[in-house]
Amino acid sequence: MRVLNASAWPADSEVKFLAGWRRGKAVLPSCALQPRDLSDNIAALESIAAQCHEEDPMEKFLHETAHSYATAARMLGAIGSPDFTRHSVRLYGRPDHLYKLQGMTAADAARYFLKLTDDLLGTRHVPPADFDIHASDFATWLQTKVDDFFEPGMVEVKLDPELSAKALAGASRIRVRATAAFSQLDKDQLLNHEAFVHTGTMLNGKKQHKLTSLSLGAPRTTRTQEGIAVLSELVTNSMDISRLRRVALRVLAVQQALDGADFIDLFKFFVDSGQSEEESVRSAQRIFRGGAVEGGIVFTKDAVYLSGLLEVHTFLRVAIRDNRPELARYIFAGRLTLADALRLAPVFESGWLNPPRYLPTWAADLNRLAALIAYSSFLSNIKLEKVYLNRMIELEDELKTLA
Repeated sequence: MRVLNASAWPADSEVKFLAGWRRGKAVLPSCALQPRDLSDNIAALESIAAQCHEEDPMEKFLHETAHSYATAARMLGAIGSPDFTRHSVRLYGRPDHLYKLQGMTAADAARYFLKLTDDLLGTRHVPPADFDIHASDFATWLQTKVDDFFEPGMVEVKLDPELSAKALAGASRIRVRATAAFSQLDKDQLLNHEAFVHTGTMLNGKKQHKLTSLSLGAPRTTRTQEGIAVLSELVTNSMDISRLRRVALRVLAVQQALDGADFIDLFKFFVDSGQSEEESVRSAQRIFRGGAVEGGIVFTKDAVYLSGLLEVHTFLRVAIRDNRPELARYIFAGRLTLADALRLAPVFESGWLNPPRYLPTWAADLNRLAALIAYSSFLSNIKLEKVYLNRMIELEDELKTLA
């Protein structure tokens, strides 16, 4: 059930659109994908789900995983129709979903990050990154790093000229776009995001001998997976301001497309927000994979990067608060949701499930992670709207009077 492969854009669509745009005659691109008849797969998956006893945590996991794949199959069977979006939302959510106990949405967070970064970039004090690393050099460097982290020869880094993303990770292969140029920040970001999280969790799932489906990247696990991966960029200081903006822009673009914006509207939105024309085309393509370029029928996956980050970070904060730091390790033991980690915790504790073998440094040391999350929790109590820079001068004078 390879969702991204089934909804990929033709390789030459970017070139065709930009040629028309640059002549002043932009037209909506054509991406005539056909719905896929996966009714046999759906029946088999629903049969598996029906046999599971949901009160048992392992069988609950199997039930939810099978049902997730069945929903993905229905989505691929509805390519180009409103039902495509309906199934996409069931799998990945919406940017305007209001978190019940928080009174905010992922779109609210995206607008906040964009406002903050607009102000920073407007001062010209934050220099742009240099994209001067060739794809082949990046791939060679990445191969060395993954050989060191996993085992030599376990994961292959391969150049792919047709890849839309800069890099895409699987269990045995990480593909790198052959036509891309990379920055030093890209190196750290993609290593932590793609290799240490996406490949690592899949390989950890393969090490589970009793619940082997923990190695499957079911669509229902995407929010948690991307949340961990984006958090890893932040924790390791690998995320730059442009990357943060890309994540936020995609969230708002998904919302705009749901509200009826078409492909050209989104392309202009990305360009006006500071992205290059090439990057803007690819960003718009991501949101209309399997959808309709006229707007309204949308692939909502790009909304999960920010919503997943908020959920994972909050989960870890509460786990530390409630003296459950071991949960930080469980979410790396395979492709899991946060709810899975909680339901399966007793099974990990009993030894029936294995702890993760491959853990990034920041998650492996619970002492450091607990300190980081505790500090982060405290900082959330400081109200910055009551603080201004000159207050630091006033504070110095105040301290002199304490004696």
